[in-house]
Amino acid sequence: MAVPRHRHTKSSVHQRRMHIFIKPAALTTCQKCKAPVRPHTICKHCGYYKGQEAINVLGKLTKKERKMKEKEMKQAEKEHKHEAPATMEEMSKK
Repeated sequence: MAVPRHRHTKSSVHQRRMHIFIKPAALTTCQKCKAPVRPHTICKHCGYYKGQEAINVLGKLTKKERKMKEKEMKQAEKEHKHEAPATMEEMSKK
């Protein structure tokens, strides 16, 4: 086995290993449920990808879990609707 002849300084070791460090995952928001999702992947919460349903998330759940998930999704949609900016028709009614 080879033995290094000289000690490597901390500086040279760190410069060599700069590419090893872990970078935080890039996250985007789901268009439907606004949950954080990795880019170009199906949302695990709602099963949608690019505005279309790719996986039926509720089909795999039990009856009790399904009811809870549906309630969460309805609540999230209500919150999302309140955050949406007002349209010109709504502005004219006020």
